[in-house]
Order: sequence, then structure tokens, then C-alpha cells
Amino acid sequence: MFFNGSLLGLKREEVADRFDDIVAFAEIDEFIDVPVKRYSSGMYVRLAFAIAAHLKVELLIIDEVLAVGDDKFQSKCKSKIRELAQQGAAVLIVSHNLTMLEHFVSRLMIMDHGCIVFDGLPSDAVHYYRNQP
Repeated sequence: MFFNGSLLGLKREEVADRFDDIVAFAEIDEFIDVPVKRYSSGMYVRLAFAIAAHLKVELLIIDEVLAVGDDKFQSKCKSKIRELAQQGAAVLIVSHNLTMLEHFVSRLMIMDHGCIVFDGLPSDAVHYYRNQP
């Protein structure tokens, strides 16, 4: 966890100060003594998101993190994302889960081969996406 935190620009003391909150958010307390290399991909993503979510950031980019974990964990992630956005952070979510995006975001962009082909309301974007040949 300290290595990941340092990659994200945190000092060891900052990670130590947030350690308990990060572990509790990721719900990995019973596995905290297990080396991370032994974690499942879901546990690794939980931990990575928990670390990122406890940073003071201006921009948070999330790639399919809401595709892992049970409904309870996903709900907790969504609440944390909303909290970060309310604190002024820009949150960019990359996902193929149209249903979740349609009900969770206020603006949706569709990209094709690196180019934005739609930018607007989520319901309009989903309609656009589903009606592409």
C-alpha cells in the first residue's frame, strides 16, 4: 500500500495517516497481512480504488472499477465518487456499463477510435450508442 501511495504522490506519513480508512473502505482488513501479489484481481482493484479515493485530487480517472465487487461495495464506490465530485474533483469514468452510466453520470461522451463521436446527456448518449450500425 505504501508503494502504491508513493506512486500516487503521497508521502509515507500521509499513507500511514489514512491507512485505517483505506483498509476499512477496501474491506480487506482480514487480508492485510497477505502479500498484495496474492490478492485476487477484485481485491487488488478494491485496494487501488480505496487508495485513490482517499487522495486529495483534482481529477480522478476510473476505468471499470465499478465492475468489480458486490453491490454493497459498488454502492460505496459510487457514494465516494459523488463525494469527491461535490468537493470539486473532476471524475472521469471509463466503462461499458451503459445502464450504470445512464443513471449515475450527468454527462456522457462516446468515443470511437480515440475520437469523441457524441457528447451530451446520458440518455441521449445511450440511445445514440445503441442505434449505431
